[in-house]
Amino acid sequence: MKGRGISIRLHRLTKRFVGDRQGVGAIEFAILFPILVMLYIGAFEITIGLSMSKRASRAAGMITDVVTQQKSVTKSWLADMPSVASAVFVPYGSTGLTIKITGIALDGTGNPKVAWSWAQNGTRPYAVNSVTTVPADMKKANIFLVRTELSVPYKLFLFAPNLAPNNSTITISRSYFYLPRASDTVTCSDC
Repeated sequence: MKGRGISIRLHRLTKRFVGDRQGVGAIEFAILFPILVMLYIGAFEITIGLSMSKRASRAAGMITDVVTQQKSVTKSWLADMPSVASAVFVPYGSTGLTIKITGIALDGTGNPKVAWSWAQNGTRPYAVNSVTTVPADMKKANIFLVRTELSVPYKLFLFAPNLAPNNSTITISRSYFYLPRASDTVTCSDC
């Protein structure tokens, strides 16, 4: 008899619990809240990442444009280019920014060779007269190109940094090729 009474009470309590609709909104919100937060943070990360990508493109293009307006450059003149790029990245940081600038001469058959090269650490990243690559549509006979290669690491701020701690940095790289504007070539006397 006692067991039957407990069973009836338990059945009534379960029936009342299933029929009660108070607090359903709070439970649904508790289930959806983490998903909504991740979507918001993901949108923030994508926005910042796209802004950094756009700034990398702008900085690489700006540096190449400035170099191609010169008839000749020197290592000390090129040493100012990282500060030009850093100014483009404001208010974001440009820590880890690397820049390589290369003068490329294409011979009579359109084969590209390095005329000079400079990296921001003061070294020559490519050997003079070494074969290099240029886009197929830029392989013209007897022209000169200036190439800027820029890369900057982008560290993810918020989006699940603990899920992938080793992959929380993305490197954004851009390369630009321009023809010289002030003369047929841009020389570098000490590169």
